[in-house]
Amino acid sequence: MILLMRLFIFAFIIFLVYFAIRYFINPKRKLKLAQAQGKFYFLDEISNARKNFLLTYRGVFFEGEKYLGTPNHSSEVVSIFIWLKDSSALHELDEEDRLKIESAINQHYPSAKIEWKNHLNKV
Repeated sequence: MILLMRLFIFAFIIFLVYFAIRYFINPKRKLKLAQAQGKFYFLDEISNARKNFLLTYRGVFFEGEKYLGTPNHSSEVVSIFIWLKDSSALHELDEEDRLKIESAINQHYPSAKIEWKNHLNKV
């Protein structure tokens, strides 16, 4: 009976450590933390060109949609559309911020044309 209890406690400790590690390396948690701290964070699965990316810059949350090229270059991202998740934060951004965001995205997708949806072109 005591051996069974020790085994159970050991398994429970391993279970707690496993979920604690998963919690701390979770990229969505890092994204929310960067947004709360007003830092830049880029969350993207570069290997999955069909999945949108998320980023935060100065506490403002953005989403970007990637579009693939023609059938000859079907694995290459050629166009990216970016928009604000909360448009009330638009007044916090200026042209320099927009250029910094674009340069960070260009590091991952150098041949992509970046366009801003809605009224972000006027920033």
